[in-house]
Amino acid sequence: MKLLNLRNFITGNVVALAALFSMGAQAEDTAQLIKQGEYLSRLGDCMACHSLPGKPDYAGGLAIESNLGIIYSTNITPDKKFGIGNYSEQQFSDAVRKGILPNGSRLYPAMPYPDYAKISDADIHALYVYFMQGVKPAAVAAPETRLSFPFNQRWGMRFWNWAFTSDQPFQPIGGASAEVNRGAYIVESLGHCGSCHTPRSITMNEKTLDSSESTFLAGGELNGWPVPSLRGMPRWSEQEIVDYLQTGRNAKAAVGGEMTSVVEHSSSHMSEADLKAIAAWLKFLGGNPALSREEVQKVETTAAKLSAAKNLTEGERLYLDNCNACHFVNGKGAPGVFPELDQASIVNAESPVGLIHTILAGAQQPSTAKAPSTLAMPGFANRLSDEEVAQLATFIRQGWSNTAPAVTSKQVSEVRKGLKQGE
Repeated sequence: MKLLNLRNFITGNVVALAALFSMGAQAEDTAQLIKQGEYLSRLGDCMACHSLPGKPDYAGGLAIESNLGIIYSTNITPDKKFGIGNYSEQQFSDAVRKGILPNGSRLYPAMPYPDYAKISDADIHALYVYFMQGVKPAAVAAPETRLSFPFNQRWGMRFWNWAFTSDQPFQPIGGASAEVNRGAYIVESLGHCGSCHTPRSITMNEKTLDSSESTFLAGGELNGWPVPSLRGMPRWSEQEIVDYLQTGRNAKAAVGGEMTSVVEHSSSHMSEADLKAIAAWLKFLGGNPALSREEVQKVETTAAKLSAAKNLTEGERLYLDNCNACHFVNGKGAPGVFPELDQASIVNAESPVGLIHTILAGAQQPSTAKAPSTLAMPGFANRLSDEEVAQLATFIRQGWSNTAPAVTSKQVSEVRKGLKQGE
């Protein structure tokens, strides 16, 4: 009898210990998934669109400008009334990858689900665990999106999705390294880089969703700003791409416009390995050649004329008075501090809006872990007239080896009006 009791005692304790070990393992797995999901949310830049300063993280309410009107981001905290707390994992996946809510209504593609469609099942699972268990619920009602007719008819998105989205998973690039394919996966899916850097058709869809076609990442326009092509990158090394994504600056350029938020909330939080993978993939697409002999000669000619400061045009004079101290006569700026103007994508873009906006309003680089200092360029809206800004911008777009079209005072006036309306 005593032997039986001893056996039961031992068996019971073994079972109890096994249960405790199992619970501990499950808790460890959940903690790891939450950590992984948090990192993936940074890759997907969820914070930038679904958070507002002074409000709980992911509580939504950001007003997103689109050609259809203002679209407000939703509350994606696990709050059961105002957020996604009642979503099953399948419903979460359908919302993220297909733009379909649990009640059957359709999201607008301001939510980049056409790109998120390529997120792997494993990453979707980690994201779901993070948002359900790693994010604090926020009982905050985000403003409701109210577009005018016919864009308020969300059922119509069913046909748009049928025509312009795909449910195909990420397709690795044959013959490419594991690093290059990791970069391609991030860019095409969670990074949703194509949603800004790929041109759109008249029907508002991205012309292509992967690198199999040359229009992918070939540049476009966002809220009036020119968005540069990422194909080949403009004479940047892989390390310069990493530096730019990690800190918002490198030896040639500094971040501006919508990309400032991307660096602040997303790419500056990426691992070194993932940043290198992105850089490797972008360089895999092909690079741009070095400056030709004629282009080098033009750079030297511009620098020499500015240095001599004789027989200057109005644009050249304005450059010496307002820009030379930081960007210098050769237009090269200071590596990691003041960006280059020669060959800069914002300078050579077909649309001069980005350059005009920067001259008028200035710019400020974000503070990141690897580059905590915030460097700012002052705006010249109160100092220069529309005509002066036009002359200055024209010189910058046509000086050194730049070959962009001239800028008119009317174009400057339109940008200035937009700045005043946004105040």
